[in-house]
Amino acid sequence: MTNPIPDGPRLIPHLITHDGSAAIAFYERAFGAVLTLRLDEPGGRLGHAEMAIDGSPFMLANEYPELDLLAPKSRGGTPPVSLTLYVADVDAFTQRAVAAGARLTRPVADEFYGDRVAHLVDPFGHRWSIHSRIEAISNDEVKRRFAQLFEKS
Repeated sequence: MTNPIPDGPRLIPHLITHDGSAAIAFYERAFGAVLTLRLDEPGGRLGHAEMAIDGSPFMLANEYPELDLLAPKSRGGTPPVSLTLYVADVDAFTQRAVAAGARLTRPVADEFYGDRVAHLVDPFGHRWSIHSRIEAISNDEVKRRFAQLFEKS
């Protein structure tokens, strides 16, 4: 009997883009992603691709307007979703991504919850939150620091 849940992550982002080939090239160049599967239709439309960034998988495809699968640019902007990615060096990763065409929306900064973080939008309209852990703290400490943010204002 086949296991209905494959080994590995159970939640995998699936990005819709207006130009799948360009997206694959961008994610390889900017994020160091590795392409593991690519399915192109005979007419050239990217039907499905699977990639991984440091072992974290994601999928992508070209738009399918007939199925209401539209890229952020076709919908008028970025979706209300952000993809969080942990990397070893957020500063170097962010520099590489911006050099490859990502737009920095919030500069790299140390955050109260113990991460150094940058916020990007890729050339295809997807939001990314890039993190490096700089301090291991408990949930209680995160809550205390969060409350302090509001005491100061």
